[in-house]
Amino acid sequence: MDPWALSQLKDTGQLKAFSMAGRMRRTVVGLLKACGLLCSLYFFICSLDILSSGFQLLGSRMAGDVFKDNVVLSNPVAGLVIGVLVTVLVQSSSTSSSIVVSMVASKLLSVQASVPIIMGVNVGTSITSTLVSMAQSGDRDEFRRAFSGSAVHGIFNWLTVLVLLPLESAVALLQRLSALALGVARLQPGARPPDVLKALTKPLTHLIVQLDGDLIASSATGNNTTSSLIRQWCGRSREPSQGHSNGTGALSPCAGKNSSALEDRLPCRHLFVGSVLTDPAVGCILLAGSLLVLSACLVLIVKLLNSVLRGRVAQAVRTVINADFPFPFGWLSGCLAILVGAGMTFLLQSSSVFTAAVVPLMGVGVISLDRAYPLLLGSNIGTTTTALLAALASPSDMLLSAVQVALIHFFFNLAGILLWYMVPVLRLPIPLAKHFGDLTARYRWVAVVYLLLTFLLLPLAVFGLSLAGGTVLATVGAPLVGLVLLLILVNVLQRRRPSWLPRSLRSWAWLPLSLRSLEPWDRLVTHCCPRRACTRPQTATKEACCYETPEVLASQQF
Repeated sequence: MDPWALSQLKDTGQLKAFSMAGRMRRTVVGLLKACGLLCSLYFFICSLDILSSGFQLLGSRMAGDVFKDNVVLSNPVAGLVIGVLVTVLVQSSSTSSSIVVSMVASKLLSVQASVPIIMGVNVGTSITSTLVSMAQSGDRDEFRRAFSGSAVHGIFNWLTVLVLLPLESAVALLQRLSALALGVARLQPGARPPDVLKALTKPLTHLIVQLDGDLIASSATGNNTTSSLIRQWCGRSREPSQGHSNGTGALSPCAGKNSSALEDRLPCRHLFVGSVLTDPAVGCILLAGSLLVLSACLVLIVKLLNSVLRGRVAQAVRTVINADFPFPFGWLSGCLAILVGAGMTFLLQSSSVFTAAVVPLMGVGVISLDRAYPLLLGSNIGTTTTALLAALASPSDMLLSAVQVALIHFFFNLAGILLWYMVPVLRLPIPLAKHFGDLTARYRWVAVVYLLLTFLLLPLAVFGLSLAGGTVLATVGAPLVGLVLLLILVNVLQRRRPSWLPRSLRSWAWLPLSLRSLEPWDRLVTHCCPRRACTRPQTATKEACCYETPEVLASQQF
């Protein structure tokens, strides 16, 4: 059976086959399941918000210190890695983009140096969907589909970076396009776009913690180094009289001497008001609690989806989502999916929430990988349009810089869609994600290794080398990149044109087993974890035995 084929949804019978009491009971149970699904989704979104706040408390100071090093930022590769690390630290591409905009507007960072950072921000935001897919690791087939959905997003971003980063370093393509668009358009400051999602989650999340968003951006520019990011004061009991305020709602420099001005301030109402804990301590508490709630909500959502999505109605819904237009208009299906993804992301005001909702649906078999791919690409476009409208609401002195950074982000994602989607032959992220999904379904620990290497260890290693200088980074990185490209070329030729290779390179059978197979590493990992948790099914065991024969080993790719 094709593991990528959407499984047949079970039909639990028609309502007319039951008695009146049975139909009423099934209807009530269905309504309770729907309410439980909506409540789980609500708490899931709130936990994502709290998770972002926890990461910001832990990493915003470090992000500010990283952004201040202009020598490192002059290297495009280092700028890309810094964008990835900062987005992973603060768990919000919007926060990372706002820091970049603030530094560009403050003349601390040039637009040219900001382009690789924006690319890194785009890559780093895909970590959320990868974390979400881990909740479905209990079922092998569900994990295969869910992890491939998160991987296709990251693979698309990395492939786009591999093409556009050298091109940008050579001819500054995105910078020129954004400058041209700014020259054609006549910009007028606009209103900030409505944040529907924040309005729904604010009543709950603001009871837990509230952060001062302005201090996060100002910490990167050096304007704030000691103040806590946790908001303590949230308003005034009455309108301040003239002389008590500087016109922006903040206290004037002389207001500290006026006791009446201090008495007018109203304290915030959340759990950490007046807490003696430091920002990193509060961040650790929020991080642990939000991850616990996030995992519980994801497991509950998957269980409810498996229970609700049954019968002919569910089959019809899945058919509509994955349907294609008739020939010769089949290409319109993908374009419509891109528009739907962009529109939903714009309404939710968060690409992380949209991608985190698509991944579980892929796991339970409602959305196929071929349909999820354009939806995820549309979410990339949606988050840039949101940032563009938010940039239009910036002050007049920051307007041009904010809009240019937002346009660079938009053109980057648009160029990626033109490269890796519009031409069907070039949709490389889909087969790569399927191959990766099959690998992680067989060796589920590979998903954890991928998460640590892609978003933490390799970026940290590159960042450490960049601190030593561009020469050291090029000396160490160039041979490694050349070796990886050579291995890819040999593997392709082994599969397509083995006669072009020397006899010794037509297979990897001469290498030690640990260098051409994950089987020894899998035995090592399964030996270190509980036996029951790591016991592999019988089919996988039989498949592994086949790899012990020399004939099969000789035919395997490296």
